[in-house]
Amino acid sequence: MSGLRFALLLLPVALLLMAFHQAPLVNPPSIAVPPKDTPDQVNKSIRAALLSGQWLVTANNPGEIDGTLARNDYSANIAISYDAKKIQIRYVDSSNLKYEKKTGVEYIHRNYLVWIRDLAAQIQSNLLLFGS
Repeated sequence: MSGLRFALLLLPVALLLMAFHQAPLVNPPSIAVPPKDTPDQVNKSIRAALLSGQWLVTANNPGEIDGTLARNDYSANIAISYDAKKIQIRYVDSSNLKYEKKTGVEYIHRNYLVWIRDLAAQIQSNLLLFGS
């Protein structure tokens, strides 16, 4: 019986610790496109950043590239829209990343936010590398 009590006492602590793995889902700020970059250079910069981060390019259309990060037991899908002035990364959906919506606020596993931050930084670097 004492083992059961101990487990029941640990349950709220375990649930609280699991909640720390979540953070509010925020799409990153748009990325400015250098004035001389062509749409082909922007497209190449985005695709190269996705591939370097082990994302799969699942769709490549003028003005929008879709990407998927799939690992052992989770996945994330994003859409990256772009034009002559800016690039915007948007969350689409995911599996097993603790996504949920509570009282109008979206939450996701905090690692997703790190991956997206890194992807945005790589896109910015690639714009400088592949740009004119």
